[in-house]
Amino acid sequence: MNRRLFLTGLPAARLLNAQSTPDPVFPYGAVYFRKSNPPEEDWAKDHRIAAQMGINNFRHWFMWSAIEVAPGKFDWRDYDRMFELAAENGIKVTVSEMITAAPEWAFDKYPHARYLASDDSVVNSQISGSSATGGFPGLCLDNEDLKGRAELFLTALIERYRNHPAMWAWDLWNEHAWPGGAPPKMLCYCEATQKKFREWLQKKYGTLENLGKAWYRYSYAEWQNVHPPRSLGGYPESLDWLEFRTDNQFRQLQWRVDLFRKLDKRNRVTAHGIASTLEGLPGAANNEWRSAAQVDSWGLTWVASRKGSELWKQFHALDLTRAGSRGKAFWHAEAQAGPLWMQPQVIGRPREDGRITEPKDVRLWNLISMAGGATGILYPRWRPVLDGPLFGAFGPMGMDGSITPRAEMAGQVARWANQNPNLWKSKPVRGDVGIVFVPESEVFNFVQQQGSTKHYAESARGAYQAFFDSNIQADFVHIDHLREYPLVYLPYPIHLNTASARQLDQYVREGGILVSEALPGYFGERGKVGTRQPNYGLDTLFGARESYVEFTPDLLENLTLQVQGQSIGGRYFLQQFALVGGTQVGAYADGTIAAVENKVGKGRTLLLGTFPAASYFLHHAAGTRNFFARLLNWAAFKPLATTSETGLHARFHSGPGGSYLWVVNPGRTPRTLSVSLDATRTGVFNRGQDLWQTGTPAVKISGNQIQLTVEDRNVAVIRLEK
Repeated sequence: MNRRLFLTGLPAARLLNAQSTPDPVFPYGAVYFRKSNPPEEDWAKDHRIAAQMGINNFRHWFMWSAIEVAPGKFDWRDYDRMFELAAENGIKVTVSEMITAAPEWAFDKYPHARYLASDDSVVNSQISGSSATGGFPGLCLDNEDLKGRAELFLTALIERYRNHPAMWAWDLWNEHAWPGGAPPKMLCYCEATQKKFREWLQKKYGTLENLGKAWYRYSYAEWQNVHPPRSLGGYPESLDWLEFRTDNQFRQLQWRVDLFRKLDKRNRVTAHGIASTLEGLPGAANNEWRSAAQVDSWGLTWVASRKGSELWKQFHALDLTRAGSRGKAFWHAEAQAGPLWMQPQVIGRPREDGRITEPKDVRLWNLISMAGGATGILYPRWRPVLDGPLFGAFGPMGMDGSITPRAEMAGQVARWANQNPNLWKSKPVRGDVGIVFVPESEVFNFVQQQGSTKHYAESARGAYQAFFDSNIQADFVHIDHLREYPLVYLPYPIHLNTASARQLDQYVREGGILVSEALPGYFGERGKVGTRQPNYGLDTLFGARESYVEFTPDLLENLTLQVQGQSIGGRYFLQQFALVGGTQVGAYADGTIAAVENKVGKGRTLLLGTFPAASYFLHHAAGTRNFFARLLNWAAFKPLATTSETGLHARFHSGPGGSYLWVVNPGRTPRTLSVSLDATRTGVFNRGQDLWQTGTPAVKISGNQIQLTVEDRNVAVIRLEK
C-alpha cells in the first residue's frame, strides 16, 4: 500500500476506485450529512442527482458524539461512505469538525468539564435543534484533560481524510457558536476557566496588589480569592471578564487552526460565523476581523427568513464579513433555499418576507451574495431534516429528495457560476465611506444594558442603512484600519480606550474626515467618566466642549435637531456643546448647540450631539437619510455609483477578471434605470453585456452612464469593456 492510501486510514480498494476531483471554480452546494439525515437508502441517489445539477461541494457535520462511540472506539462507516460517494460523483467534501458535540460518555468521564453558569446551573448533554444527535453544546475545553481527549479525536479525523481525493477544506468550529451568554446566565465558571482567568489577569496586572487597586477590591490575600463577576456593571472587573472570555475563545480557535495546519499541509482551513460582530462580540466572542485573520478563508451564515429579507440586511452582513476578511476569499456558508416553519423569528412576519421560499427568492439571495463578494455558496441543508424543530427547513430539495423548482434554480445558478471563472477574479471595490467598528464601545454597551448590545448594533446598522438607502456603499472598517478611508462615520462611541482616541486624533490630523456621534469617549479607561467632555482631550479635536448632557433614552426616541440646514432625528442621549475653536452647524429646538464642525491639521471633524443613525434605524425619516447622503458632498466626495431609480442597488467589481456592474432589483416588477459611474475611479467604458439575464433589452452605455433593465427579484451582471 502506498503512503498516500495508508495515511487516509480508509480501505485501499475504495480509494483506488476514487478519482481525484478537480477544484471547483465556484464552490456551490450544501450541508448534506448530519448523521440522522438524510436516510441511508437515498445517499447514492442524492449524490448522483446533485452532481447532475451542477453541485460541486458537500459539507458534512463530523460530530465527535456520533463518531467516538466509546473511549478510543471510532465509528467512521457513514462518513467514509460520504467521501466515497463524493469522489464517485466529482463532488468535493468540506469537513465540519464538531467537537462542540461531545460524546455522552465524556459528560460522565469528565464531569468537571461540564459548563458551569453564573447562576451555578450545570449544562448537560442536549440534542441539537439542527441534528438529532446528542452531546451539544459540548464540554468546556479549558479543562486540559478534556481538551486532550478532543485533540485525539481531531487527530484521528485529520489523519483519516486529509489525503482523500475528494477532500476540499476543514471548516472549524461551526458558526463559532460559543454559548458565552449574558446575565443572569453566563459561561463558564468551572474551576479550569477561573484558573485561566487568573492567569490572564496576572499577565495584565502583574501583582495581586495591582489587580486589587484596579478592581476596587482591596482585600485579596491570594490569587485563589479572585473570581469572575456573576453580574455586570461598568467596572474594570466586568470589562476584564468580557475581554478575557473573548481572548479565551480565540485562543481555542487558534489551537484548532494550529493542529489542523500541523497535521495537514495540503488542504485549506476555513471557518464561518453568523455576521454578528455588531451585537455578538461580548456575549459570544463574534469578531469578523479576529476570526478571519486566523484562517485561510472566512464566511457567514445568513438566512433571510430569520433576519428579514430587506435588501440592506443581507448586504450589510456580506459587507461586514468582507471587511473582516481583509481581502481573503469569503463564502456564504449557509444560505437559504427553503422555508422555515413555526420558528419564533418568522411569526408575525408577512408571507413574502422570506417565509415561503420561491425560486426567484433563491435566485435573488444567491446573486446578492455574489454581488457582495462571496465566492462560494452552500445551503444549511441539501434535503430538509425530518425531525426536530427545524424539520423541513432551508434546503432546496423536497422532503423525499425530489427536485423542486427551487432546486432547479439552485442548479441553474451553480452551473452559471462555474461557467464564468473571470467573475470571481474581481472583487467589490472599496466603499465611499467607512463605518468605524470600535470593539470597546460595543462591550461597554453590553455591561450598561446588562447583556444587550441594542444601542450599539442599531447605531452601526442605522448608519449603514441610511447610506445604503441612497445607494452609497458604506464599508465597515476596524478602527485599526481608519486610514484606508478618507471619510469615516463613528457610531455610538461612548467608551473608548486611550489607544482608540489617539488613533482618531491622528487620523484627522493626517487628513482624514471624521463624523462622530455623541459622547465620544465619555467613559474612558476602566469605565471611568472623564471630567471634561469630550474625553481624552478630544474636545480640542472636535472644537467643542460639553455644556449639558441627558441620559434619558425613553424620553428621546423622537428627538429632532437641525444640522447643516437639514432637520434630522436623534435618539438615546443628548449632548449640548460650547465652542472651543469649532463652528456651530447644528442646534436643538431650544437653540442650544447640537453639532460642531472643526478643522485640525489636514483634516476635518463633525461632532453630533446625539445618535442620528439609531434614529434612522427606528424611523427611516427622509431628512435623516438625506443628511447621511449629503455627508459625501460636505466632504467633497462623489459616490462611485448613482442610480436614477430608488429601491435598487448597484455594486462595482474590479480586478484581474475585469470590471463588472451588479444591479439588484429586489422588487416584484421589472425596472429600467440608468447607473452613472464616477469615471475618475472606474475608468471609462464603451460597451457592456449582461452575463446573467437573457431576456432583457441590450445594455446601452454613453459617457459612463449605463442604461439597463433588471427583471423582478433578479440581478443584472454587466461585464464592462473599455
